[in-house]
Amino acid sequence: MGTPRSSTSTCQKIPCCFAGFCRHPGGRNLSAPAWRSQCMHFRYGAPPVINPLGTHFPANATVRPSYNISITLSSAVQNTTFVNITTPAAGDWFIAAHLPEAAGRIEVKGFSTPCTYMFQADMFVLRLTDMPVLEPGVAMPQTIVSPAKPLHVKVFVPKYTARMWFELRSCMTSERRACTVRVVLGSITLPQSFQRIITCTGNVNCSVSLDSLPWEKWVQIMVESLGTANASVSLEMLASFTDCRPGSTSSFLNFSSLNQSQAGSGPGSPTPSTGMALRNTSDQRSFCLQNQPVVREDLDVVSVRYRLLNGPSVAVYSISPTLLLLNLNSGMDSGGSLVVNLLLNKTSLSQANATVVACVSAASPVLSLNTTQNCSTAFFQGYPLSLSTSSAEAMLIVLYPQTDDWFLSLQLICPKGQSECNTAEAKVTVIAYLTPCFNDCGPYGQCSLLRRHGYLYAGCSCKAGWSGWSCTDDTKAQSVGAQNLATLLLTLSNLMFLPAIAVAVYRYYLVEASVYTYTMFFSTFYHACDQPGIAVMCIMDYDTLQYCDFLGSVVSIWVTILCMSRVKKILKYVLFVLGSLLIAMSLQLDRRGVWNMMGPCLFALIIMISAWVYHGVKRRHCYPSSWKRWVFYLLPGITLAFIAISVYAFMETNENYYYTHSIWHVLVAGSVAFLLPPRDKHKKPWAWSQKLTCRYQICQNDREELYAVT
Repeated sequence: MGTPRSSTSTCQKIPCCFAGFCRHPGGRNLSAPAWRSQCMHFRYGAPPVINPLGTHFPANATVRPSYNISITLSSAVQNTTFVNITTPAAGDWFIAAHLPEAAGRIEVKGFSTPCTYMFQADMFVLRLTDMPVLEPGVAMPQTIVSPAKPLHVKVFVPKYTARMWFELRSCMTSERRACTVRVVLGSITLPQSFQRIITCTGNVNCSVSLDSLPWEKWVQIMVESLGTANASVSLEMLASFTDCRPGSTSSFLNFSSLNQSQAGSGPGSPTPSTGMALRNTSDQRSFCLQNQPVVREDLDVVSVRYRLLNGPSVAVYSISPTLLLLNLNSGMDSGGSLVVNLLLNKTSLSQANATVVACVSAASPVLSLNTTQNCSTAFFQGYPLSLSTSSAEAMLIVLYPQTDDWFLSLQLICPKGQSECNTAEAKVTVIAYLTPCFNDCGPYGQCSLLRRHGYLYAGCSCKAGWSGWSCTDDTKAQSVGAQNLATLLLTLSNLMFLPAIAVAVYRYYLVEASVYTYTMFFSTFYHACDQPGIAVMCIMDYDTLQYCDFLGSVVSIWVTILCMSRVKKILKYVLFVLGSLLIAMSLQLDRRGVWNMMGPCLFALIIMISAWVYHGVKRRHCYPSSWKRWVFYLLPGITLAFIAISVYAFMETNENYYYTHSIWHVLVAGSVAFLLPPRDKHKKPWAWSQKLTCRYQICQNDREELYAVT
């Protein structure tokens, strides 16, 4: 007999993520109050990757801490916390909240009242209007009225921009004194912010250079005065860009021109002749990058495959990086895992000591890869990878990648300098895809797509003690022997119904014996199918087995108590059928409801007590009248039943389920064998021949045969 295994506890639940997001158009302030939560996590661009239980992540997975706030739970009706974010980045902001880990006790639905915690996020936006636009190459004079009102401007970064040079000059206060200002370039992105901050003092020109800016996006610039409160500041701002010439005229950001590239109709299209030209060192020096067109193929929900048009292998050189675009701009891609797998062809590497350096970055590509850089762009820290003859394969797993254009940059590096690699080339096989769950959560997990507030994201549901993001943490995992033992205990413990079936048949309760046989069969195979590990056997659909197990459990209790009431047979069988139909309907409505079992039990007990009282009044003595019946049968059976109910309702947890529930099977089956009433006195056991009503009688009259007249 099964238990609805819903792991809940009073006022606590298993840590789970209620994720919502706020679309911010870009501006000055963002404030979010949160209600009644233990811990909240913020992240820009994608859901936060949190690990409240401290489990292990899969190998090669990148994990960056989220911006979190701990909130003390109180008995107040409303607990509000405000988070203020100044100059937030434009785009999606995600908030996740979770409760502490629950005790893991398995409780029957309806026996306890769990506490309900509501999490609500409200966004209040203070936007800036008429923000000045800084034109490239044009000096723009501006005035800071007071330190309390900083100056905000924005500049647009065009495609193929390699570097931006920002300069602040002619800074002077209204009192004709040297000014002191602070310049902040970029917006805040949680959990990590890569804003560039410089402090300018005096009349000397102040400048900063930014490499690898996000293409085709706005960059916010804030200038605030650090001087006296009454003095205004006048200054000039200038921004200039250095363009990057791509190695192909077909844009890898606009796939509408890919058909022309395949046909080879345009100059620089990726044809074999172009591949030969790329091997020419003089031609390579004129380009700052080499494009590789990539096609995005949507396979399913949060499932994307990236296919290179020129084949799975790309050529990597030392003069300029090879660039691939991985488009993750659909808005629903951040709920999965981005997997990038690189494989170096050792035979294609002409320089044995050379290294292929790769960088995966979001929003902006890294256009210069060497041994001194750490795969960082202007406002983002990328993920570095490296390939060599000693380590020819590298894998990167980005959990919940932010919604943006992702770039893969590859370049050949030689330890003695780039002059050594001028004629060198390497072939690298690139496999990139987006999957809901990495490795489909492995053999001990199940990948689930979850929807919260209209947003879809994926997560793994682990079993058999395995844990972690992809169910790869075996710290508390059950061994194969423990899994086999759990399966054997939960299934073979149902064989304790055999004594109850034998007693029922011996006492001629054939209907009750049939019900016990049904319960034993489906309880055995339901628990064989319900196991979380590899020791699983399902003879039919899991839901069907579960329903039949629950139905047999409740009907067994129903027929046993009615049999103890000793009512008339016709009434007993009518109650058998009618009760079974009502129990089947109730289980279909709510299979895990506590009244599915308590209702039939209470109603059957009322019938039994009423019948016993009727028999006692009629016979004018206690019923059952035999003290031996009470001492050797009823009291042991009732004791076993109460112990079974106590184990079932109060002692089962996720860790001890396999043996506590097996004890429940043994105790319930044993109580049935004790509680079944004795057979009727006028019936003899196994007297099958006496039950036959149609028999032949051979009568012989010798006298009639002797004197018969014919």
